[in-house]
Amino acid sequence: MISLKPGDDLQKAFASASPGDTVRLAAGEYRAKSSISVPGLTVVGEGADSTRIVWDDYAKKLDKNGKEYNTFRTWTLAVCADGVTMRDLSIVNDALHPETKGQEVALTVYGDDFTMERCRLTSTQDTLFLGPLPADLIERYEGFLPDMLRRDKPCAQRFTDCLIEGTVDFIFGCGKALFDNCEIRSLLDARNIGYAAAPAHAPEQTKGFTFHNCRFTAAPGVAEGSIWLARPWRDYGLCVFDNCTYGPHIAPLGFDKWNDTDRDRTARFYEMPLSPGRVPWAKTM
Repeated sequence: MISLKPGDDLQKAFASASPGDTVRLAAGEYRAKSSISVPGLTVVGEGADSTRIVWDDYAKKLDKNGKEYNTFRTWTLAVCADGVTMRDLSIVNDALHPETKGQEVALTVYGDDFTMERCRLTSTQDTLFLGPLPADLIERYEGFLPDMLRRDKPCAQRFTDCLIEGTVDFIFGCGKALFDNCEIRSLLDARNIGYAAAPAHAPEQTKGFTFHNCRFTAAPGVAEGSIWLARPWRDYGLCVFDNCTYGPHIAPLGFDKWNDTDRDRTARFYEMPLSPGRVPWAKTM
C-alpha cells in the first residue's frame, strides 16, 4: 500500500506502484496532472468532497512548442492501464470559460475493466472521455498524441454512485460504459445550451453508453429545456437511457442530431420508457 498526503508527488507514486497495489490519498487537494499506466491499481480517497485531484489545462492553451493542447491532452488524470479502480475522490479540471478556452477534460480513460465508485468528476466542456478514440482520430493524431492515448482496443468502464458534471458533451468517446445510479449534472454555460453525452461508437459496436437508474439534474440558473441528453459525435453513436429521471432543463425532444449532419439516420439512441415528445428517431427496447 502507498499512502499519500497533499503535497506528495502523485505522478511519482503512480509510476512506482506495482500491479495490484493500492494508493490511498488523504483528504486535501492534489494539484497535479498525472497518468496511471500500472494495471490493477486501486486509488482510494477519503470522500469525493474531501480528496480532490485538480489541474487546469484547456484545448487552446499553447504548449512549449507553440502548439495548441487540443482536447485530448487537457486531462487532469489519464488512466492508460487495464483493471484500474477508483473510489471516494474527485477529479477536477478548473480551467473554466470553455467558450473562449475550448475543451477541458477532467478524466480520460483508455483502460479496459475500469471501475469508479462514489466519485465526482467536474469540468465544463468534455469532462469525461471514454476511450478508445474514433478510428479516424487514432490515425489523425499519430505523432501528436503518445501511443498510450491512441490505444486501438475496446475499453469497458463502470461508474457507480458517481456525480458527473459539465456543460457541453461532458461524457464522450467510444467506450462501453455503464453509469449505474449516477447523477449527471448540467452546469451553467455562457452559451445557454448544453449536451450531456456525445457518443462516437463504430457501427460494429453493440454496446455503448448505458445510463441505468441515473438522475439528470442541473445547477441553479440552467434554463428549462436548454440541455439535450445526447448528440452523436460520430454517425453510429450508441446511448441507452434506462429508467432515468430528468429535470425540466432537459429539452423535450431529448436528442440532437449534431448540427447540420444526417446522423439522425444512423445514431442509435434508446430510452426506456420512451418519454412523450422525443425525436422520431429515438427508439425504445
